[in-house]
Amino acid sequence: MAERQHLRITGVHALSALGRGADALLAGVLTGTPAFAPVRRFDTTGRRVTVAATLPDVGPLADELTDAIDAACRAAGLDRTQRSGAALFLAVHGGPEVPALAADLARRCGLAERTRVYTTACVSASTAVADAATLIGRGDLDRVVVAAGYLVEPDQYALFDAGRAFAADGAVRPFSAGRQGLLLGDGVAAVVLESPTAAARRGAPTLATVPGWGRAGDAYHPCQPDPQGSGLARAVAAAVRRAGLPAETLGYVNANATGTPYSDVAEAAALRRVFGDRAGRIPVSSTKSVHGHALEASGLLELVVTVLALRHGKLPVNAGFLGPDDTCPLDVITDAPRPAVTDYALTLNAAFGGANTALLVGAP
Repeated sequence: MAERQHLRITGVHALSALGRGADALLAGVLTGTPAFAPVRRFDTTGRRVTVAATLPDVGPLADELTDAIDAACRAAGLDRTQRSGAALFLAVHGGPEVPALAADLARRCGLAERTRVYTTACVSASTAVADAATLIGRGDLDRVVVAAGYLVEPDQYALFDAGRAFAADGAVRPFSAGRQGLLLGDGVAAVVLESPTAAARRGAPTLATVPGWGRAGDAYHPCQPDPQGSGLARAVAAAVRRAGLPAETLGYVNANATGTPYSDVAEAAALRRVFGDRAGRIPVSSTKSVHGHALEASGLLELVVTVLALRHGKLPVNAGFLGPDDTCPLDVITDAPRPAVTDYALTLNAAFGGANTALLVGAP
Protein backbone atom coordinates (compact mmCIF):
# COMPACT_ATOMS: atom_id res chain seq x y z
CA MET A 1 0.00 0.00 0.00
CA ALA A 2 1.06 3.58 -0.49
CA GLU A 3 3.29 4.89 2.28
CA ARG A 4 1.11 7.96 2.77
CA GLN A 5 -1.68 5.69 3.97
CA HIS A 6 0.32 4.45 6.94
CA LEU A 7 -1.26 6.72 9.51
CA ARG A 8 1.09 7.73 12.35
CA ILE A 9 0.16 7.89 16.02
CA THR A 10 2.46 10.48 17.57
CA GLY A 11 0.85 11.22 20.94
CA VAL A 12 -1.53 9.49 23.36
CA HIS A 13 -3.09 10.11 26.76
CA ALA A 14 -5.63 8.17 28.80
CA LEU A 15 -7.56 8.24 32.05
CA SER A 16 -9.29 5.22 33.54
CA ALA A 17 -9.95 3.69 36.92
CA LEU A 18 -6.36 2.42 36.69
CA GLY A 19 -5.12 6.01 37.04
CA ARG A 20 -4.21 9.10 35.05
CA GLY A 21 -1.84 8.82 32.13
CA ALA A 22 -0.85 6.21 29.58
CA ASP A 23 1.74 4.66 31.91
CA ALA A 24 -0.90 3.98 34.57
CA LEU A 25 -3.17 2.38 31.97
CA LEU A 26 -0.43 0.08 30.69
CA ALA A 27 0.71 -0.89 34.18
CA GLY A 28 -2.85 -1.71 35.19
CA VAL A 29 -3.70 -3.91 32.22
CA LEU A 30 -0.39 -5.76 32.49
CA THR A 31 -0.92 -6.38 36.20
CA GLY A 32 -4.36 -7.74 35.34
CA THR A 33 -5.96 -6.69 38.62
CA PRO A 34 -9.54 -5.55 37.94
CA ALA A 35 -10.43 -2.03 39.05
CA PHE A 36 -14.06 -2.76 39.95
CA ALA A 37 -15.31 -1.50 43.30
CA PRO A 38 -18.55 -0.25 44.86
CA VAL A 39 -19.83 2.90 43.16
CA ARG A 40 -19.52 6.00 45.37
CA ARG A 41 -20.15 8.63 42.69
CA PHE A 42 -23.96 8.31 42.87
CA ASP A 43 -26.59 6.37 44.77
CA THR A 44 -26.99 2.76 43.64
CA THR A 45 -29.67 1.85 46.17
CA GLY A 46 -32.09 -0.58 44.58
CA ARG A 47 -29.76 -1.56 41.78
CA ARG A 48 -29.14 -5.22 41.04
CA VAL A 49 -25.37 -4.61 40.69
CA THR A 50 -23.53 -1.83 42.53
CA VAL A 51 -19.95 -1.95 41.21
CA ALA A 52 -18.04 -0.24 38.39
CA ALA A 53 -14.47 0.83 37.57
CA THR A 54 -14.34 4.49 38.55
CA LEU A 55 -11.48 6.87 39.28
CA PRO A 56 -11.94 9.01 42.40
CA ASP A 57 -11.81 12.80 42.15
CA VAL A 58 -12.53 13.15 38.45
CA GLY A 59 -13.70 16.53 37.20
CA PRO A 60 -16.49 17.34 34.75
CA LEU A 61 -16.18 15.45 31.46
CA ALA A 62 -15.40 18.64 29.49
CA ASP A 63 -12.48 19.43 31.81
CA GLU A 64 -11.14 15.89 31.66
CA LEU A 65 -11.36 15.92 27.85
CA THR A 66 -9.50 19.24 27.78
CA ASP A 67 -6.74 17.81 29.94
CA ALA A 68 -6.54 14.67 27.78
CA ILE A 69 -6.29 16.62 24.53
CA ASP A 70 -3.64 18.94 25.97
CA ALA A 71 -1.63 16.02 27.31
CA ALA A 72 -1.76 14.09 24.01
CA CYS A 73 -0.70 17.20 22.07
CA ARG A 74 2.19 17.78 24.47
CA ALA A 75 3.22 14.15 24.18
CA ALA A 76 3.22 14.53 20.39
CA GLY A 77 5.37 17.66 20.67
CA LEU A 78 2.88 19.91 18.88
CA ASP A 79 3.55 23.63 19.17
CA ARG A 80 0.82 26.28 18.99
CA THR A 81 1.01 26.60 15.21
CA GLN A 82 0.89 22.86 14.65
CA ARG A 83 -2.07 22.51 16.99
CA SER A 84 -3.96 25.23 15.15
CA GLY A 85 -3.99 23.13 11.99
CA ALA A 86 -5.31 19.96 13.67
CA ALA A 87 -8.95 18.91 13.35
CA LEU A 88 -10.80 17.51 16.37
CA PHE A 89 -12.94 14.36 16.14
CA LEU A 90 -14.90 13.85 19.37
CA ALA A 91 -16.63 10.66 20.54
CA VAL A 92 -19.07 11.04 23.45
CA HIS A 93 -22.62 10.14 24.42
CA GLY A 94 -25.17 11.83 22.15
CA GLY A 95 -27.16 14.97 22.85
CA PRO A 96 -27.89 18.39 21.36
CA GLU A 97 -25.00 19.93 23.28
CA VAL A 98 -22.31 17.73 21.73
CA PRO A 99 -21.42 19.91 18.69
CA ALA A 100 -21.01 22.92 20.99
CA LEU A 101 -18.81 20.81 23.30
CA ALA A 102 -16.57 19.86 20.38
CA ALA A 103 -16.23 23.50 19.31
CA ASP A 104 -15.47 24.58 22.88
CA LEU A 105 -12.81 21.88 23.29
CA ALA A 106 -11.17 22.93 20.04
CA ARG A 107 -11.03 26.53 21.26
CA ARG A 108 -9.74 25.57 24.70
CA CYS A 109 -6.96 23.45 23.26
CA GLY A 110 -5.96 25.69 20.36
CA LEU A 111 -7.10 23.30 17.63
CA ALA A 112 -8.68 24.16 14.29
CA GLU A 113 -12.38 24.96 14.09
CA ARG A 114 -12.86 21.82 11.98
CA THR A 115 -14.65 19.35 14.25
CA ARG A 116 -16.72 16.18 13.93
CA VAL A 117 -18.76 14.40 16.59
CA TYR A 118 -19.39 10.67 16.92
CA THR A 119 -22.24 9.34 19.03
CA THR A 120 -22.58 5.81 17.64
CA ALA A 121 -22.43 4.03 21.00
CA CYS A 122 -19.50 1.66 21.58
CA VAL A 123 -17.92 2.13 18.13
CA SER A 124 -17.92 5.94 18.35
CA ALA A 125 -14.21 6.39 18.99
CA SER A 126 -12.99 3.63 16.68
CA THR A 127 -15.19 5.00 13.89
CA ALA A 128 -13.62 8.43 14.45
CA VAL A 129 -10.15 6.90 14.09
CA ALA A 130 -11.17 5.10 10.89
CA ASP A 131 -12.57 8.34 9.45
CA ALA A 132 -9.41 10.22 10.41
CA ALA A 133 -7.31 7.52 8.75
CA THR A 134 -9.37 7.79 5.56
CA LEU A 135 -9.18 11.59 5.40
CA ILE A 136 -5.46 11.69 6.18
CA GLY A 137 -4.76 8.85 3.77
CA ARG A 138 -6.35 10.64 0.84
CA GLY A 139 -4.68 13.96 1.69
CA ASP A 140 -7.70 15.91 2.96
CA LEU A 141 -6.09 16.45 6.38
CA ASP A 142 -2.56 16.25 7.75
CA ARG A 143 -3.34 15.98 11.44
CA VAL A 144 -6.36 14.94 13.56
CA VAL A 145 -6.79 14.75 17.31
CA VAL A 146 -9.34 12.09 18.23
CA ALA A 147 -10.72 12.46 21.75
CA ALA A 148 -13.31 10.36 23.54
CA GLY A 149 -14.83 10.31 26.98
CA TYR A 150 -17.25 8.49 29.22
CA LEU A 151 -17.42 8.82 33.00
CA VAL A 152 -19.72 6.37 34.75
CA GLU A 153 -22.97 8.21 35.49
CA PRO A 154 -26.39 7.22 36.84
CA ASP A 155 -28.50 7.23 33.65
CA GLN A 156 -26.56 4.74 31.54
CA TYR A 157 -25.80 2.75 34.66
CA ALA A 158 -29.51 2.39 35.40
CA LEU A 159 -30.30 1.34 31.82
CA PHE A 160 -27.68 -1.41 31.77
CA ASP A 161 -28.68 -2.59 35.23
CA ALA A 162 -32.37 -2.71 34.33
CA GLY A 163 -31.51 -4.65 31.19
CA ARG A 164 -29.62 -7.21 33.29
CA ALA A 165 -26.47 -6.65 31.25
CA PHE A 166 -24.23 -6.32 34.31
CA ALA A 167 -22.27 -9.19 35.80
CA ALA A 168 -24.02 -10.04 39.06
CA ASP A 169 -20.83 -11.53 40.49
CA GLY A 170 -18.97 -8.21 40.08
CA ALA A 171 -16.38 -9.52 37.60
CA VAL A 172 -15.98 -9.29 33.83
CA ARG A 173 -14.91 -12.66 32.42
CA PRO A 174 -14.43 -12.40 28.63
CA PHE A 175 -14.51 -15.69 26.72
CA SER A 176 -14.68 -17.58 30.02
CA ALA A 177 -17.00 -20.30 31.17
CA GLY A 178 -19.35 -18.87 33.77
CA ARG A 179 -19.24 -15.30 32.47
CA GLN A 180 -22.25 -13.23 33.55
CA GLY A 181 -22.02 -9.88 31.78
CA LEU A 182 -20.26 -6.53 31.54
CA LEU A 183 -19.40 -3.75 33.98
CA LEU A 184 -18.94 -0.07 33.19
CA GLY A 185 -15.74 1.89 33.64
CA ASP A 186 -14.40 5.42 33.28
CA GLY A 187 -12.50 6.20 30.12
CA VAL A 188 -11.16 9.48 28.72
CA ALA A 189 -8.53 9.36 26.00
CA ALA A 190 -6.96 11.42 23.24
CA VAL A 191 -4.74 10.37 20.35
CA VAL A 192 -2.82 12.50 17.82
CA LEU A 193 -2.95 11.05 14.30
CA GLU A 194 -0.74 12.40 11.50
CA SER A 195 0.27 11.70 7.95
CA PRO A 196 3.81 10.36 7.55
CA THR A 197 4.78 13.57 5.78
CA ALA A 198 3.45 15.83 8.54
CA ALA A 199 5.11 13.74 11.25
CA ALA A 200 8.43 13.61 9.39
CA ARG A 201 8.36 17.33 8.65
CA ARG A 202 8.59 18.14 12.35
CA GLY A 203 10.68 15.14 13.34
CA ALA A 204 7.95 13.61 15.48
CA PRO A 205 8.58 10.16 16.95
CA THR A 206 6.07 7.53 15.84
CA LEU A 207 4.45 5.53 18.64
CA ALA A 208 2.59 3.25 16.21
CA THR A 209 1.05 3.09 12.76
CA VAL A 210 -2.50 2.26 11.72
CA PRO A 211 -2.08 0.57 8.33
CA GLY A 212 -5.57 -0.95 8.24
CA TRP A 213 -9.13 -0.36 9.39
CA GLY A 214 -12.54 -1.76 8.61
CA ARG A 215 -16.21 -1.19 9.41
CA ALA A 216 -19.26 -3.35 8.75
CA GLY A 217 -22.80 -3.91 10.03
CA ASP A 218 -24.70 -7.03 11.03
CA ALA A 219 -28.28 -5.84 10.37
CA TYR A 220 -29.24 -8.77 12.60
CA HIS A 221 -30.85 -7.49 15.82
CA PRO A 222 -31.04 -4.16 17.69
CA CYS A 223 -29.12 -5.49 20.70
CA GLN A 224 -27.67 -8.90 19.84
CA PRO A 225 -24.80 -9.58 17.41
CA ASP A 226 -25.06 -12.05 14.57
CA PRO A 227 -24.11 -15.35 16.25
CA GLN A 228 -21.90 -16.17 13.25
CA GLY A 229 -20.03 -12.88 13.61
CA SER A 230 -20.56 -11.93 9.96
CA GLY A 231 -20.36 -8.16 10.40
CA LEU A 232 -17.30 -8.18 12.63
CA ALA A 233 -15.64 -10.71 10.31
CA ARG A 234 -16.11 -8.35 7.37
CA ALA A 235 -14.62 -5.47 9.39
CA VAL A 236 -11.59 -7.56 10.37
CA ALA A 237 -11.09 -8.83 6.82
CA ALA A 238 -11.27 -5.27 5.48
CA ALA A 239 -8.65 -4.06 7.98
CA VAL A 240 -6.25 -6.87 7.07
CA ARG A 241 -6.86 -6.39 3.35
CA ARG A 242 -6.36 -2.61 3.52
CA ALA A 243 -3.10 -3.08 5.40
CA GLY A 244 -1.84 -5.43 2.70
CA LEU A 245 -0.29 -7.71 5.29
CA PRO A 246 -0.20 -11.52 5.37
CA ALA A 247 -2.64 -12.78 8.00
CA GLU A 248 0.16 -14.64 9.77
CA THR A 249 1.83 -11.35 10.72
CA LEU A 250 -0.99 -10.64 13.18
CA GLY A 251 0.20 -11.43 16.70
CA TYR A 252 -2.51 -10.17 19.06
CA VAL A 253 -6.19 -9.28 19.24
CA ASN A 254 -7.43 -6.79 21.83
CA ALA A 255 -10.97 -8.08 21.69
CA ASN A 256 -14.23 -6.22 22.11
CA ALA A 257 -15.34 -9.07 24.38
CA THR A 258 -17.61 -7.64 27.05
CA GLY A 259 -18.08 -10.82 29.05
CA THR A 260 -21.67 -11.29 27.88
CA PRO A 261 -22.78 -14.71 26.60
CA TYR A 262 -23.81 -13.64 23.10
CA SER A 263 -21.15 -11.13 22.08
CA ASP A 264 -18.14 -13.23 23.08
CA VAL A 265 -19.37 -16.20 21.06
CA ALA A 266 -20.04 -14.00 18.03
CA GLU A 267 -16.57 -12.47 18.25
CA ALA A 268 -14.89 -15.86 18.45
CA ALA A 269 -16.92 -16.95 15.42
CA ALA A 270 -15.86 -13.81 13.52
CA LEU A 271 -12.18 -14.48 14.13
CA ARG A 272 -12.54 -18.06 12.94
CA ARG A 273 -14.36 -16.90 9.80
CA VAL A 274 -11.39 -14.70 8.91
CA PHE A 275 -8.41 -16.70 10.15
CA GLY A 276 -9.70 -20.27 10.13
CA ASP A 277 -7.93 -22.69 12.43
CA ARG A 278 -5.19 -20.11 13.03
CA ALA A 279 -7.70 -18.10 15.09
CA GLY A 280 -7.08 -20.56 17.90
CA ARG A 281 -3.37 -19.71 17.90
CA ILE A 282 -3.55 -15.90 17.94
CA PRO A 283 -3.19 -14.50 21.49
CA VAL A 284 -6.40 -12.75 22.54
CA SER A 285 -7.48 -10.73 25.56
CA SER A 286 -10.11 -8.17 26.45
CA THR A 287 -8.84 -5.41 28.70
CA LYS A 288 -12.45 -4.54 29.60
CA SER A 289 -11.90 -7.27 32.19
CA VAL A 290 -9.64 -4.82 34.02
CA HIS A 291 -10.78 -1.25 33.22
CA GLY A 292 -14.45 -1.91 32.42
CA HIS A 293 -16.58 -0.88 29.46
CA ALA A 294 -16.17 2.82 28.70
CA LEU A 295 -19.00 2.86 26.11
CA GLU A 296 -18.32 5.63 23.54
CA ALA A 297 -14.70 5.93 24.70
CA SER A 298 -13.92 2.19 24.62
CA GLY A 299 -12.46 2.17 21.13
CA LEU A 300 -9.92 4.88 21.91
CA LEU A 301 -9.00 3.60 25.36
CA GLU A 302 -8.37 0.15 23.90
CA LEU A 303 -6.43 1.59 20.96
CA VAL A 304 -4.09 3.27 23.46
CA VAL A 305 -3.73 -0.06 25.29
CA THR A 306 -2.85 -1.83 22.05
CA VAL A 307 -0.30 0.81 21.02
CA LEU A 308 1.42 0.66 24.40
CA ALA A 309 1.37 -3.14 24.53
CA LEU A 310 3.13 -3.40 21.17
CA ARG A 311 5.68 -0.71 22.09
CA HIS A 312 6.55 -2.49 25.30
CA GLY A 313 6.39 -5.97 23.82
CA LYS A 314 3.93 -7.29 26.42
CA LEU A 315 0.38 -8.49 25.79
CA PRO A 316 -2.24 -7.80 28.49
CA VAL A 317 -3.99 -10.37 30.63
CA ASN A 318 -7.63 -11.40 30.18
CA ALA A 319 -8.72 -11.13 33.83
CA GLY A 320 -11.52 -13.06 35.50
CA PHE A 321 -10.99 -16.24 33.50
CA LEU A 322 -12.51 -19.29 35.18
CA GLY A 323 -11.97 -21.84 32.42
CA PRO A 324 -12.35 -22.40 28.69
CA ASP A 325 -15.72 -22.21 26.94
CA ASP A 326 -16.05 -24.58 23.99
CA THR A 327 -18.01 -21.91 22.09
CA CYS A 328 -14.99 -19.55 22.26
CA PRO A 329 -12.07 -21.68 21.00
CA LEU A 330 -9.41 -18.99 21.24
CA ASP A 331 -5.92 -18.63 22.71
CA VAL A 332 -6.93 -16.44 25.65
CA ILE A 333 -4.10 -14.82 27.62
CA THR A 334 -4.54 -15.76 31.28
CA ASP A 335 -2.42 -15.65 34.43
CA ALA A 336 0.38 -13.37 33.13
CA PRO A 337 1.26 -11.08 30.21
CA ARG A 338 2.86 -12.69 27.20
CA PRO A 339 5.71 -11.37 25.10
CA ALA A 340 4.63 -9.91 21.77
CA VAL A 341 6.16 -11.95 18.95
CA THR A 342 5.06 -9.80 15.99
CA ASP A 343 4.62 -6.09 15.36
CA TYR A 344 0.93 -6.13 14.41
CA ALA A 345 -2.29 -6.35 16.40
CA LEU A 346 -6.01 -5.82 15.98
CA THR A 347 -8.27 -3.90 18.32
CA LEU A 348 -11.97 -4.64 17.84
CA ASN A 349 -15.20 -2.95 18.90
CA ALA A 350 -18.90 -3.62 18.44
CA ALA A 351 -22.06 -1.75 19.37
CA PHE A 352 -25.80 -2.10 19.68
CA GLY A 353 -27.43 -1.88 16.29
CA GLY A 354 -24.91 -4.28 14.75
CA ALA A 355 -22.03 -1.85 14.16
CA ASN A 356 -18.52 -3.32 14.09
CA THR A 357 -15.04 -1.83 13.72
CA ALA A 358 -11.50 -3.18 13.43
CA LEU A 359 -8.30 -1.16 13.69
CA LEU A 360 -4.99 -2.80 12.73
CA VAL A 361 -2.07 -1.37 14.67
CA GLY A 362 1.63 -1.70 13.91
CA ALA A 363 4.65 -1.06 16.09
CA PRO A 364 6.97 1.57 14.55
